Amino acid sequence: MTQAIYEEKSIKRTVSIVSALAAFLTSFLMSSVTLVLPAIGMEFDASSIELGWIVNSFSLSSGISLLIFGKVGDMAGRKKIFFLGMLVYTVTTFLMIFIWNVYMMILLRVLQGLANAMIFGTIMAIITAVFEPGERGNAVGLNLTSTYLGLSLGPVLGGLLTQYMGWRSVFICLVPLFAICLVLIAFKLKLEWFGPGNTSFDLRGSMLYGISLFAFMFGFSILPSLAGWLCLSCGLLFGIMFYFAEQKAQNPIFDFKLIFNNRMFTFSSLSSIIVYTSIATVGFFTSLFLQYLKGLDAKSAGFIMITQPLTTALLSLAAGRLSDKKSPGIIASIGMGITSLGLILFSFINEGTNVFYLVFLLVIIGMGFGLFSSPNTNAIMSSVDKKYLGLASGALGTMRGIGQIFSMGIAMMLFSIHIGSEAITPAVYPSLIMSIQKGFFTFGIICFLGIGISLARNGGKKKPTAQKKADHT
Repeated sequence: MTQAIYEEKSIKRTVSIVSALAAFLTSFLMSSVTLVLPAIGMEFDASSIELGWIVNSFSLSSGISLLIFGKVGDMAGRKKIFFLGMLVYTVTTFLMIFIWNVYMMILLRVLQGLANAMIFGTIMAIITAVFEPGERGNAVGLNLTSTYLGLSLGPVLGGLLTQYMGWRSVFICLVPLFAICLVLIAFKLKLEWFGPGNTSFDLRGSMLYGISLFAFMFGFSILPSLAGWLCLSCGLLFGIMFYFAEQKAQNPIFDFKLIFNNRMFTFSSLSSIIVYTSIATVGFFTSLFLQYLKGLDAKSAGFIMITQPLTTALLSLAAGRLSDKKSPGIIASIGMGITSLGLILFSFINEGTNVFYLVFLLVIIGMGFGLFSSPNTNAIMSSVDKKYLGLASGALGTMRGIGQIFSMGIAMMLFSIHIGSEAITPAVYPSLIMSIQKGFFTFGIICFLGIGISLARNGGKKKPTAQKKADHT
């Protein structure tokens, strides 16, 4: 084995390890924070709105800045931005141990959202640059498998730590793991990856993009209020301004030619929004159903809810490998069909539904999403030239964030219509189950209709990129 081949394999191995570790830690933290919200609310006497903003502040700041940091990574170096994101995550996780009110936590969650954008705005671009098309699906699958393992273990381990050591112990345990990832990036990841060499930053486009996406995502999160519709209108207006500004920009933050001239990228991205819109509230609905309607404690509910992300984790790696050999569009479309079936079956649950049947439905959804996620990501990243890798990586995370906001927006609208501002008590249980049933049915239909969009990408045929090697120095 020559020295060059050895170094190439070493870089690939290091990228696989640090990307998988980063994906696991960030997803574990995200699911753990959701679990410890009640404990935080009790300690700081926080309202439901304040607790909601602990989640929404992260989603908004991450979704708004993903595309921007993807572009910054192209210019400044993707490894630098990836490292900076992990550093911010490490510091803010450490500071979480010492917070004294809910507002400080919201601020730290905003910073973690920005750090999340730095990581996921660059990591897929690095993976795509390092791994050739025939082996890329396996690397993407490993990354996504780590994500779903983090989502799976977060509620269970977070629940155990919170019960026996307090909610701050979750963050105490994560700090050294984040530090290990930082050391690996700093000392083991030797190369740096850049975009095509553009030196100017599209400040006007970035501002219009940020304002548009914030107004749209924030507005959707507070529908059906008048303020929500006004924010949506404002977001649409700034979005139109952003489109025309990008047509004149010398180095646009988003090149709309990627949408108009790349069918695979366009329909794969739309599929991503549809699927994340459909499944993002599955855990939320299931948690409410198990704890309120079935009377389970949080620890028991966590062990049941682990079923879906664990099934997804087990399938993601195999699905990624399969997408290197078969059409990723077809595999992802099959996954959407299975997911749709699980969601529609979920719409028939009631207070008498057996818990084992619920586990069966979670397995179905986990299987469907596992077949969708890795092939769809592989399709997106393999469909673009190397000059668009940072943009595609940022767009991928943005689509996920938009889908999650849409999903929660629909759920909140249903609760507003059927429950209103009342506290969840046995008196409103019939309205609660009706909201959950309608939500699952709505998401199931959305996912089913999205199958046509998924199949429309080049007739389901894979469009491999011509890129073979990384553009590194």
